[in-house]
Amino acid sequence: MERKTLIYNARLVDEATDMKDAGILISGEKIEKILTGEDAAAILRAMDLDKADLSAGTDVFDARGQVVMPAFIDMHAHFRDPGLTQKEDLESGSRAAAAGGFGTLVLMPNTSPVISSQEAAEGNNRRGAGLGLADLFQSVSITRDFGGKDISHLESLDRTVVPLITEDGHEVLDSSVMYEAMKIAARKGIIVSCHCEDPFLAAAARPIRMAALEELEKGKREDAARLLAKADNLLRLAEDVATDRNIRLAAAAGCHLHLCHVSTKHCLEAAVRAKKAGQDLSLEVTPHHIGLTGESMPGIFNIVNPPLRAQEDRQALAEALISGDADVIATDHAPHTLQDKKGGSPGFSGLETAFAVCYTNLVMGSGMNLQALSSRMSAQPARLLSLADRGLIKAGYRADLAVVDTNHVWTVLGGDFLSRGKFSPWEGKSLTGRVTATLHGGRKVPPVTEP
Repeated sequence: MERKTLIYNARLVDEATDMKDAGILISGEKIEKILTGEDAAAILRAMDLDKADLSAGTDVFDARGQVVMPAFIDMHAHFRDPGLTQKEDLESGSRAAAAGGFGTLVLMPNTSPVISSQEAAEGNNRRGAGLGLADLFQSVSITRDFGGKDISHLESLDRTVVPLITEDGHEVLDSSVMYEAMKIAARKGIIVSCHCEDPFLAAAARPIRMAALEELEKGKREDAARLLAKADNLLRLAEDVATDRNIRLAAAAGCHLHLCHVSTKHCLEAAVRAKKAGQDLSLEVTPHHIGLTGESMPGIFNIVNPPLRAQEDRQALAEALISGDADVIATDHAPHTLQDKKGGSPGFSGLETAFAVCYTNLVMGSGMNLQALSSRMSAQPARLLSLADRGLIKAGYRADLAVVDTNHVWTVLGGDFLSRGKFSPWEGKSLTGRVTATLHGGRKVPPVTEP
C-alpha cells in the first residue's frame, strides 16, 4: 500500500494559488489532492475513528498555519564536487539545500577536474539521487576543461540529462567558438548559461580592488573609496560588454540564452529589450544583488563576482523581479573555506538564507507578493528546465514542498550552516522568514528546524 501524507492547517502558495486553511494529500511521491480545511478535517476524523486502518499508512503533518510552497529550484549552485570538497561536496550541499527549502538544483561544472562530459555529469546526478535529499542536474562546460576551443563533447549531450551548459566563472573568449557552441545547443534544445564578464577587464580591476581593500584595512576610507570606484567601473564594463556580445551571438545562433547573476542596470535593460524583441532569453538575479550594495558592504570577505553594485542597480533588479522582467532568482551558492575567503576568493554560501533574504527585501521591503516570489523561485525555473511535474502545488505534481514561517525573525550565524562554506554577508543580521521543513518526493527530509 502506497504511503500517504496529509498536510493540514496550511496556507498554500504557488504562482497561481494563495489558499488559507487548506491541506494537501500526498500519495507516494505525488500530490494526490488539494484539500480545503473541511476536507482535511474529515480525513483526520476518519483516521481517529479507524486508527488501525488509515493512520497506519498515513503520516500527518500539522503546518500550524505556516505557508506551504513548491520547493525552490536553483539554476545556479556550486557544490565543488569532485576535487574541491574541502569547500563543499554533494552531501553537504544537498543538506544545505534541504535546509533552505530547495528540491532541485543545477550544479556548475567548475570542479576539479572540470565536468566536461555527459558521463561525468550523470555520475554526479546518480550520487545526488542516492542521497535522497534533492534532485541534482550537473551542467557541463561549454569548452572541454574550460580550454576555450574544443566543443566536440557537446554533440553527445542529451538535454534530458544535461539541460544546461556553461563556462561559469569563465568566458569563452573566441566568439567563433561560442557561436558554434550556441548553434549546437540550439539544435539540441540545451540552454546556454553565460557568466558574462570580459576576463581582461576583470583582470585589470583585480589588483585595484585588492589595493582598495588594503587601504580600507588601514582606515584610509577616502583612498579606498576612490580605488574601489575605479575597480567597479572596470568590472561594470566587463559585465556590460560581455553581455552585449553574448546576446548578439545567441540571437544569431538561435539558442536559448540564460544570463547568470545579472547585476547592472545596463545588462538588465539589454536583456529585457532582447526578450521583448522576441529573443529566446532568460535571466537570473541573486539574493545578494537585491539585498546588498557595494557601498554598504566593502571588505575582502564581501568579494563576489559580479561584485555588489550601486543602489541604482540594486533597485532596478528588485523592480525587474517584481514585474517579471527578470525570470528567476538563483543563489550562485559559492562556498569557500575561511582561508580562501581571507585570500579574496569570490562568492558566498547562499542556499540557507535565500528565501529569507528574498522575503525580507522583496516581499516586506518592496511590496512583492508571495505568489510572485514563488514564481521566480519555483515555477519559472521549472519551466525553463522543462520540469513539467514541479514548481506548482497541483494534483499529479511531485510533492517537493517547502514549509516556511513568514513571521519568524532570526539572526544569521554562518557557523550553524550545514554547508561547509560558513561565510555569509548577512552574518549577525536579522532576516524574516525561515524554512521549517522540506519535503522531497513526499518525504520529509533532514534537516528539519522545528517552528
